[in-house]
Amino acid sequence: MIKKIGVFTSGGDAPGMNACIRAVVRTAIYHNIEVVGIMRGYEGMINGEFIHLETESVANIIQRGGTILKTARSKDFMTPEGRKKAYDQLKANGIDAIVAIGGNGTFTGAAVFEKEYGIPAIGIPGTIDNDLLGTDFTIGFDTAINTVVDAVDAIRDTAESHDRLFLVEVMGRDSGQIAMASGIGSGAEAILMPEVKGDAEELFERLAKGTRKKSSKIVIVAEGDEAGGAFGLAERVKERFPNYDTRVSVLGHIQRGGSPTCHDRMLASQLGFTAVEALLQGKKGAMVGIINQEVVYTPFSEAIKDTSSKLNPNVLRMIEILSS
Repeated sequence: MIKKIGVFTSGGDAPGMNACIRAVVRTAIYHNIEVVGIMRGYEGMINGEFIHLETESVANIIQRGGTILKTARSKDFMTPEGRKKAYDQLKANGIDAIVAIGGNGTFTGAAVFEKEYGIPAIGIPGTIDNDLLGTDFTIGFDTAINTVVDAVDAIRDTAESHDRLFLVEVMGRDSGQIAMASGIGSGAEAILMPEVKGDAEELFERLAKGTRKKSSKIVIVAEGDEAGGAFGLAERVKERFPNYDTRVSVLGHIQRGGSPTCHDRMLASQLGFTAVEALLQGKKGAMVGIINQEVVYTPFSEAIKDTSSKLNPNVLRMIEILSS
């Protein structure tokens, strides 16, 4: 019998997290379950930073970016001693189950914690990187790629005015999902992603041919690409193609902020609602996601596996054709 649920956000913030918190709180209250907000993720769990959440607590937050529960990374939770403190805090506050909103690190911690102490946990994919298996989209991804496309549209204006080659770096240390989607959406001439090896050489071959009769060129570079990010790639381009007026723009943390799109608000609401009902149905140790508009549950160990398979070969072929 679950009487009190703890909900927290962990890892990097993502637009839509507040909408998800709202859905968790209101669904739980509908089922006469108390909700405790755990501030600053696992670190707050260890330190007992808990706040009681009511319907009014989550009013007027669906449109806000960031997370009202704050977020942090916790080295202490990686230790058995830290997890024991977290467990003691949960038990002292009568928390029977937890809803973890985050990404790889969040779910890794939740899996270990549940195995050690048996507290049921359901994960909700909240990360702009879209780098989790078991869901078509993660909360925040749609907002992030729209932010990138808006920025690239503005950059292209000045690039065309000066006949420049712009290398635009986007987030994605281990995943090229943001680069791929925003590159397609902005009509980039090339997209460099960590999952695709040798893509820098393909770019150099294209620049060497010089067949594109355009006044500007936009190249989207994921920060984790083997080329060394946009600055590393720019040095190589300048060395091999001094005739190009090459510039770099790193979009950075603007990709994390901002009001969530309608898609992210809907996704977050559905996943938050489903997570609570999953706990009531006895589910645990899994991430809830949406695939082909159907709710699916993926064990934490599967959700955090290598996501290179999410790069559809047909999409990669399309990118090559449309940018040629």
